Amino acid sequence: MAARSLGRGVGRLLGSLRGLSGQPARPLCRVSAPRRAASGPWGSAPAVAAASQAGSYPALSAQAAREPAAFWGPLARDTLVWDTPYHTIWDCDFSTGKIGWFLGGQLNVSVNCLDQHVRKSPESVALIWERDEPGTEVRITYRELLETTCRLANTLKRHGVCRGDCVAIYMPVSPLAVAAMLACARIGAIHTVIFAGFSAVSLAGRINDAKCKVVITFNQGLRGGRVMELKKIVDEAVKHCPTVQRVLVAHRTDNKVHMGDLDVPLEQEMAKEDPVCAPESMGSEDMLFMLYTSGSTGMPKGIVHTQAGYLLYAALTHKLVFDHRPGDVFGCVADIGWITGHSYVVYGPLCNGATSVLFESTPVYPNAGRYWETVERLKINQFYGAPTAVRLLLKYGDAWVKKYDRSSLRTLGSVGEPINCEAWEWLYRVVGDSRCTLVDTWWQTETGGICIAPRPSEEGAEILPGMAMRPFFGITPVLMDEKGSVVEGSNVSGALCISQAWPGMARTIYGDHQRFVDAYFKAYPGYYFTGDGAYRTEGGYYQITGRMDDVINISGHRLGTAEIEDAIADHPAVPESAVIGYPHDIKGEAAFAFIVVKDSAGDSDVVVQELKSMVANKIAKYAVPDEILVVKRLPKTRSGKVMRRLLRKIITSEAQELGDTTTLEDPSIITEILSAYQKCKDKQAAAK
Repeated sequence: MAARSLGRGVGRLLGSLRGLSGQPARPLCRVSAPRRAASGPWGSAPAVAAASQAGSYPALSAQAAREPAAFWGPLARDTLVWDTPYHTIWDCDFSTGKIGWFLGGQLNVSVNCLDQHVRKSPESVALIWERDEPGTEVRITYRELLETTCRLANTLKRHGVCRGDCVAIYMPVSPLAVAAMLACARIGAIHTVIFAGFSAVSLAGRINDAKCKVVITFNQGLRGGRVMELKKIVDEAVKHCPTVQRVLVAHRTDNKVHMGDLDVPLEQEMAKEDPVCAPESMGSEDMLFMLYTSGSTGMPKGIVHTQAGYLLYAALTHKLVFDHRPGDVFGCVADIGWITGHSYVVYGPLCNGATSVLFESTPVYPNAGRYWETVERLKINQFYGAPTAVRLLLKYGDAWVKKYDRSSLRTLGSVGEPINCEAWEWLYRVVGDSRCTLVDTWWQTETGGICIAPRPSEEGAEILPGMAMRPFFGITPVLMDEKGSVVEGSNVSGALCISQAWPGMARTIYGDHQRFVDAYFKAYPGYYFTGDGAYRTEGGYYQITGRMDDVINISGHRLGTAEIEDAIADHPAVPESAVIGYPHDIKGEAAFAFIVVKDSAGDSDVVVQELKSMVANKIAKYAVPDEILVVKRLPKTRSGKVMRRLLRKIITSEAQELGDTTTLEDPSIITEILSAYQKCKDKQAAAK
């Protein structure tokens, strides 16, 4: 693929580099899936294998919990490239929210992700950019990525960015966006990647909170065949951002955009710079990046991750959870604007010297076979995506999947929310041909990397559908009851907490450490509170039951909305649902279900009645939603999460006070749902 296919400006740049032209448990899902082994359960991590003579998952888990220093110390020493060795492995205190790992050590993250691989194998492919335009992938070697990163780093320095300054990256998935992240890491600047779907208001709020000095963006973005006017959004945002001194503008399309006093054409500036940039030696606990996540107060939280601990944890989980081997093509289809993209598109894979896929498009562009055609063409070995995309594709049937050769796949992964049984079954049996390991992963922006997943494990260990199952090394889950006491035993539910620090966890909320302490360590003193509920099975496995704030109390019965959703998901005509609680005069609270029905389902009224019977049979009569509303689609963020807050406001007559809806993938969906809800009320009124 010619370098010009990267886009007008980026293509010329890389062309010159190449020398080219141009709570209670949900019911467990039962399937007849065979037990499947992950070949080489410890991958190629010699320090992990050496950590225990037995080399078994239980032995390693026990050691990581019992002797964190003895477990993590050798791993950090052998996995990462250090400028200065650390003198203290860990120093953590949950009571004050103090988290410190590998203190005294100095290193550079970009050296770990680029230079070390360039020295060994410069022409190995680092990135495969699966552009929005089908069949136009671009391969970027480690040498090319390092040179691009250095040019961009020198450009940042020339425009006043110094160690400790913050840079906002408002770009879609692309090699230049990855280079921007690594360029910041190289010079000791802090990056905050802001998802390129946020509005100008949301963008400005994040830029101002982080006090960003420079913004990096594209003239336009492409997604699903549509053009996104990124530069116009940035122009509007920076009018309200007094700290911004420069806007560096790259070009994804040939269309011209307005260039003002702050604006600098990025490719032209990079072309002037040297392709070598000396890396800053950073302390282990210096800030690497901040990433904004929603808070219960409505104010976004700038979650801070630091250098060594985060990188080690991202690399180790990438290698062991997915059974990544040298030469594999790793396909995580997440956007880099979210933590999944940070950890499993950029930092984890690149630290391991992997080939990482950058997916710019959507699952259904130009058709519902896009993922699987990409798997065939790029020969992807591990595929990591969101349940919401799986449920969407499930509606289109099996033919789009079976049309393409997926024999390269070994591991399938699910991320972002608990995966329901129907979606798990479809992903395992149809996409994976009942032969791939399927890992349902649980983790958060705050955890930095995967915390609970079916792998790593003992050889041949079972995998249960729809369940995260096993804690990763160093993750010590506990379940807590309403009184703050630890819940012991099996077949029990509670608030999911973690009792011991791990290297990848967040260090603070930018500018507000007390909020960090209050949010994560105050509810259950001495523990990190995840905000999720979980169930521990007879076998000691963990099943996530949903957010604790998604628990409703119906006539004195506490019930997780995820439990009702799981029951609804068993209906073959209902690929998606969202259940919320709302005030009820007699019951205190009642359940309201929004459902999406397949076009082939026939009479939706019949489906609704069937669902009520299913919920009554699978849980109890009290769990049956008082209302079930059929909608065309659910309100989701671009990362695939359902915005239940908006649904709750619609049915509690607060639709005029929806708050910030800029994270919605398509804001027009609110009008659709309001219309459907009004028709439902009118129908009920007429019946009375």
